[in-house]
Amino acid sequence: MPSATTATTTSRPAGTAPVPEARTPATGLFLTLIAVCSAVTAANIYLAAPLLSLMARDFGSAPSAVAWIASVAQLGYAVGLLFFAPLGDSANRRRLVGGLTLVTTVALAASAAAPGVTALAVAVFVASAATVIPQLLVPLVAERAPAERRARHVAAVIAGLFTGIVAARVLGGLAGQAFGWRWVFAGAAVLTLVLGLATTLVLPSQRRREGPLFAGLAALPSVLRHSPDLWRACLRQAGMFGAWSALWTSLALLLTGPAYGLSTATAGLFGLFGLTATAVAPLAGGLVDRFGAARVVRSAYLLAAVSVPLFWLGGHTLGALFAAAVLIHAALVASHVANQTLALTATSTPATANTAYVVAGFAGGAGASALAGFAFSHFGWGGVCVVAGVWLVLGWGLTAVRR
Repeated sequence: MPSATTATTTSRPAGTAPVPEARTPATGLFLTLIAVCSAVTAANIYLAAPLLSLMARDFGSAPSAVAWIASVAQLGYAVGLLFFAPLGDSANRRRLVGGLTLVTTVALAASAAAPGVTALAVAVFVASAATVIPQLLVPLVAERAPAERRARHVAAVIAGLFTGIVAARVLGGLAGQAFGWRWVFAGAAVLTLVLGLATTLVLPSQRRREGPLFAGLAALPSVLRHSPDLWRACLRQAGMFGAWSALWTSLALLLTGPAYGLSTATAGLFGLFGLTATAVAPLAGGLVDRFGAARVVRSAYLLAAVSVPLFWLGGHTLGALFAAAVLIHAALVASHVANQTLALTATSTPATANTAYVVAGFAGGAGASALAGFAFSHFGWGGVCVVAGVWLVLGWGLTAVRR
């Protein structure tokens, strides 16, 4: 596997005019704005999860009757990735990001005003499908970054993504408790509109030759087949994200169960461990630029492998859970920075390659989460740890031999 420092610089898609450098602000300001915009838009996908009990009470339903709305958000995001993210290789990014910002804002406002569960689910689906803006911005950042600093620039955006996810899960729940869940969606709509339009204004305007609307989606199988590095990055991140998802989505069941008996609010504070990712991302970017993606991914898998027995021990020792949570987040973000940098430089169509990469990771996470729920019900916390271990073995084992 070639390192990120030796990977060929991403080629500009055919039909794309040179990007006018004068239209781009200073690198630091540009990266900061994109990272903050990514944080806000990524948070939209996870807004519903901490607010489900408040929604159920407002609609006069049992929490189980609205729990599926969180899954609707994930489904909407997956659909948006498949249909909108590949357009970054052919469409004018400025217009695309501006249009998706407006759609997301309207859908979030509709969520805040939803009169019932069905209307809320439709609005959440649309908002999540249109909130793929970060996955349009990451390829742009990688494309414009100097080769020797590419991973560090990508890491800055990834740090923003994880910060947004943590904010949605922790601050979203606290704000919902204080002001009501509808105001959380309304506030998200305002933030999305302001930051989305601000980002649109600083994006370079690229003239591209128009092609088939969903040519990028149709090209996904071919892009994967002809790029072993992309294929490897996809599988390894699917294994890593699957292990993280299995452990993290089941952790609340452990913490609120007989082993610890914590309240839902207290258990939710474990989401703060996600801030580990914000601190690790810049460090991981520098390591990828210096030592290459392969070595960083290998180290990340070793960290994750150490965290699994710690999670198992955490079934009855809280200190072990603290250590394991830090390790698994550090492993996840280091692997993500390395694998995504490699995916973005592996082909001449970075947006399409990024779509394949993100969808693969999402699929790995969804599959592991579903299996972890079954394992917890039948085998307890130990079964969840086994699922995480198996996903790591599959992610590394299926890619260990070069094809």
